[in-house]
Amino acid sequence: MGKRKLHLAILDMYDGEPNQGMRCIREIVERFSENISYKIFDVRGKAELPEIRDFDLFISTGGPGNPLEGDGNWDLKYFDFLDQVWIWNQNHSRKKYLLLICHSYQMACRHFGLGQISKRKSTSFGVFAIHKTSDGMQDKLFRNLDNPFWAVDSRDFQVLKPDHKKFKLLGSKIIALEKIRNHVEYERAIMAIRFSDEIVGTQFHPEADPVSFLAHLKKPEVREKIIALKGKAKFRTMLEDLVDENKIYKTNEVLIPNFLENSIRKHRGRDLEVLT
Repeated sequence: MGKRKLHLAILDMYDGEPNQGMRCIREIVERFSENISYKIFDVRGKAELPEIRDFDLFISTGGPGNPLEGDGNWDLKYFDFLDQVWIWNQNHSRKKYLLLICHSYQMACRHFGLGQISKRKSTSFGVFAIHKTSDGMQDKLFRNLDNPFWAVDSRDFQVLKPDHKKFKLLGSKIIALEKIRNHVEYERAIMAIRFSDEIVGTQFHPEADPVSFLAHLKKPEVREKIIALKGKAKFRTMLEDLVDENKIYKTNEVLIPNFLENSIRKHRGRDLEVLT
């Protein structure tokens, strides 16, 4: 008899805003269709959250707006969801695995008190180098990625000033930091955290592919904003990054698949050697 498919809940945090992120995530997950089935939950639009017991894996997406704000309904349900996953994993041998992306990552950092969420002086948008920490060098999420590796960064907020006591209490680890900027005095943002063995999050967008990035750059308002802020040379560099197989294409091909593959193997043991 074949093995039961694992059940994945995708938590859509886009609040109905048009985006490429959901398409990218679905396309990655569908590479694992032999092992995974999935269902999408509209968290911010309909306050839909999955029943923890019914799912094995969770991916919580990026989204627009301020991670410090909510409507007093969906956000409280979301924080309860985070607590439920954490508590489940403390009390069950069969774990639940969760990947948090951008907005979800910021909200989780806020909820668990791991760092300070603050508004950036200007929007960060583009393809940037992400640097692994010493813990990140050992983390399976980043297996087969260079140091630094490259990813799409799109955010108005950031996580700074880690609370090291809380990190130690929870057993969490910083696994990636923002690019090194020698010409400015700003603190480097925390770009990825291993919250626990089962829960991990990224500030950047590991799901982004060249198609999604190009679609965003083709919007007149986006193009004009980037040129006004960064100049035409920077805009051309972003276009060149799309055809570089060692940049966002590689991260798209590697990071979320690593999360899914590692989670499946932990659920099923070492008997499943080749997944896709």
